[in-house]
Amino acid sequence: MSKNSKPEACVKKTSIGGQALIEGIMMRGPKKTAMAVRNPQGEIVLEEWETRGASRSGFVKLPIIRGVVGFIDSMVFGYKCLMRSAEIAGLEELEAAEKAEKEKKRQKNAAEEAPAPAEAPTEEVTAKAEDIPTVAESAPVAEAPATAEAEDAAADSLPEENEEISEVTHSRIVRSNAPSGGKEKKKSSPLMNVLMVISTVLGVALSVVLFIMIPSFLYEGCAKLIPALKPPSPALTSLIKSVFEGVLKIAILVGYMALVSLMKDIRRTFQYHGAEHKTIFCYEHDCELTVENVRKQRRFHPRCGTSFLILMLLVGMFISFFIDPFFLAVTGHVPPTVIRVLIRLLLLPLVMGIGYELIKFAGRHDNLFTRIISAPGMWLQHITVLEPTDDMIECAITAFREVIPNDDSDRY
Repeated sequence: MSKNSKPEACVKKTSIGGQALIEGIMMRGPKKTAMAVRNPQGEIVLEEWETRGASRSGFVKLPIIRGVVGFIDSMVFGYKCLMRSAEIAGLEELEAAEKAEKEKKRQKNAAEEAPAPAEAPTEEVTAKAEDIPTVAESAPVAEAPATAEAEDAAADSLPEENEEISEVTHSRIVRSNAPSGGKEKKKSSPLMNVLMVISTVLGVALSVVLFIMIPSFLYEGCAKLIPALKPPSPALTSLIKSVFEGVLKIAILVGYMALVSLMKDIRRTFQYHGAEHKTIFCYEHDCELTVENVRKQRRFHPRCGTSFLILMLLVGMFISFFIDPFFLAVTGHVPPTVIRVLIRLLLLPLVMGIGYELIKFAGRHDNLFTRIISAPGMWLQHITVLEPTDDMIECAITAFREVIPNDDSDRY
């Protein structure tokens, strides 16, 4: 497909979505969720479980509310999958090895800097050393089993895993019980649970500071230096304030994404993001899920988390325009900056819900309106969605094939 050609219309729309992980991908269907991560041995470790929230009904299925519930659930569950992928990909072992290497170097440097010990007579020690038998002489050592037998024994020691060779990807797949979401899951250590809570709280706090507090207080500071930013008309002031803060938020988001994309590990995650999108497009175009077919697909998808973030900022900018006029009509004066920040915090669930409904609508329909609301997110995906390698596409296909329902319940 050429860059200038018009994208082909999808034959079928699917509700299946996913998330790029560390050296892998999580795919979430209406009934099943699967995670495929490549381990240090080059195998694809596959875990699958029943989709959480698939049986939700009633109040939490209402528009707007379902967006808030889905967003929070995606954050929590996505973080757990991210931690699990780091474990499978061997990042913990790699970090431990790096720490051990640093400690070894530190001890070596300390030994070199330490003064040399006084010489001691060595004749007696040498004589005694000669009398000490070597390990091989002192005790018989059981012969190591043959390589094939050792591999069989290791395989037998892992009864929870089932190994196979994928006919599509030709990679070795190791099926494992899913500690991320299955019933037989490992107990998380208290330290990991505490770290997860702390990191979540810090992440939310940082988001509030970056995208709510800083833009609001920065506007007030700039308005004191530039009186034109605060005209006499309250409505015009509210409009200028909303646009100023909204543009600044988008600039912060784009700048942050651009900076983290310079990191090698993040770039690989963004490549897995591309593999996720291409695989979904391949399925929506009713093509066979092969590496060759997936590679041909577009990498920018309207139903993407990046698009959701930018839509939330735009919706928030629109809603914040009405805060000052409403407050003025009710109380007779414009709210101070602190109160305005608190009001916007209270309105966050509404912003999430509207953003969710818009992104869902854009995923189901292809018209002028959906193209307009999807355009900012599609542009930002040039940073967060990169071209994947074939081994990344293999992971995406492996996870996606596991979550395709037999009853077409994923169709829009």
